[in-house]
Amino acid sequence: MTPISRLLAALALGALGAPVLAAPAVAAGEVNVYSTREPQLIVPIFDAFTAKTGITVNSVFLKSGFVERLKAEGLRSPADLIMTVDIGNLKAAADAGITQPVSSAALDAVPAAFRDPEGRWYALTARARIAYASKDRIGPDEITTYEDFADPKWKGRICTRSGAHAYNLALTAAYIGHHGEAAAEAWLSGVKANLARKPQGNDRAQVKAVWAGECDLAIGNTYYMAAMLKEPEQAAWADSVRIVFPRFEGHGAHMNISGVAMTAAAPHKENAIKLMDYLVSPEGQSLYAELNAEYPVVPGVAPSDLVASWGEFPVDDLPLSEIADLRGAALKLIQIVDFDE
Repeated sequence: MTPISRLLAALALGALGAPVLAAPAVAAGEVNVYSTREPQLIVPIFDAFTAKTGITVNSVFLKSGFVERLKAEGLRSPADLIMTVDIGNLKAAADAGITQPVSSAALDAVPAAFRDPEGRWYALTARARIAYASKDRIGPDEITTYEDFADPKWKGRICTRSGAHAYNLALTAAYIGHHGEAAAEAWLSGVKANLARKPQGNDRAQVKAVWAGECDLAIGNTYYMAAMLKEPEQAAWADSVRIVFPRFEGHGAHMNISGVAMTAAAPHKENAIKLMDYLVSPEGQSLYAELNAEYPVVPGVAPSDLVASWGEFPVDDLPLSEIADLRGAALKLIQIVDFDE
C-alpha cells in the first residue's frame, strides 16, 4: 500500500468514527472555500489538512457563477479561498478584483510559469491536453505535434468537444502564443476540415466515439483516462485508445491547471495561507494528484503510479498568464472559422 493509499484509508476510518489522529486540545479556527471542483475530489484533502492542523475547512460547491457571487458579496464575503479549474477562470477572478495577492515560502515552490506574476493565483495540479489515439487504427508515431491535427491525412478522423470550451480555448490560445493569430486561424480551419462529426459532448464522449469507430483520434485531458478506467462501461472505451502527448513544434505539451486564489475579503487570512501552503506541500500535492489523476506542479513530487505509467514528456514553456491573456483572441478565431458548425 502506497503512503497516499494509507492516508486515504486512515481518513476513511476517521470518517467512520475511528479516530486516527488525536484532535487538538484547542480548536484552531476555520477557513472557508468556494470550489468549482466536485466535493469528492477535494474533501479528502481538506480532511487531511484538518487532521494535521486542527483547522476546520468549510467548503461550498459552486458549479458556476463564483465571480458574480463574490462581486455581489464584496468585502462581506465569508469566503477565504477560491478553488477552480482552468487558467481562464483564475484570470477572470483576478481581473474582476475579487482576489488579493499573497505569497509565502511554500508558495514560492510553485514554478513561475504556473502562478500569477503578482501572486493572485497559484496552480495546484496540472493536466495535459492530449490525443487519445485508436490502438487499432493509428500507429504509435503517427501524431507527434499539435500542428499535426491540421494535416489533411486526418480528414474525417478527429473528434473533439466544442472549440469554445475552456479546455480547447486554452489550447488555441497557446497556439496563438507560439505561432500568431494568422497561423492559428489556418490551423483551426485545418482541424475543422478533419473533424469526423460536429463538435459535441465532453472529453469522455470523444473517446467513446473512437471506441465506436466514429473517429480515430480524440482530443481530451489526461485525467479522463483514470476516470473512465474506474467505470465498468467506460473502461472499454479507455482500453481502445493510447495516450499520445503531442507538443508544439520546438516546445512541449500544453498543460492547463487547477488552482487556488485568496479572496479580497478573506476573513480568515492566516488560516487560508496555511491551507494554501498545505496544498503545495509534498503531502498535499501527492494526495491531490492521487485523487484527481493529475500532475503535481511542485518539482520533486511524483505523480500517481497510473499517471506515471503514461510516460514522460516535455512541458510547454509558455507561461499560463500569457495563455490567459490570449483567450479572447482564441475565441474570436474560433468564431471566425465557425469551428462548431
